Amino acid sequence: MRLSTKGRYAVMAMADLARRQDEPCRAVALSDIATRQEISLSYLEQLFARLRRKGLVQSARGPGGGYRLSRTAAETTIADIVHAVDEPLRATRCAEKGKGCMLKGERCLTHDLWEHLGDRIEDYLASVSLADVISGRLAHRKAA
Repeated sequence: MRLSTKGRYAVMAMADLARRQDEPCRAVALSDIATRQEISLSYLEQLFARLRRKGLVQSARGPGGGYRLSRTAAETTIADIVHAVDEPLRATRCAEKGKGCMLKGERCLTHDLWEHLGDRIEDYLASVSLADVISGRLAHRKAA
């Protein structure tokens, strides 16, 4: 399973945003995030439109405008971000959960293995918050 740039860049941008939430009342411009994280501005605009629709960020227009987190970094999980940009976390090749990947809709021999792996990845990303990422706590975290 591979997380696409959509999910990775959304997490990178949200972590950048979370790092700046304690700065006095200023929203963060996407152009600043794009420069710091070396991500295309037009790509960030697409991602942040999705993040805003899912309620993870708020936008402010005008001078000093940009984006802020809608919730605290501790309340925002990596899974929330990945799901907001429509990134699937499945490790199976099945198009839909519950349906098989074989021609007649049957499950392949290794289906359960990949489905369980996807569940573990989902659980892990749901257990990690933006606060964990920006504080460096993941460097000291051990797998359960």
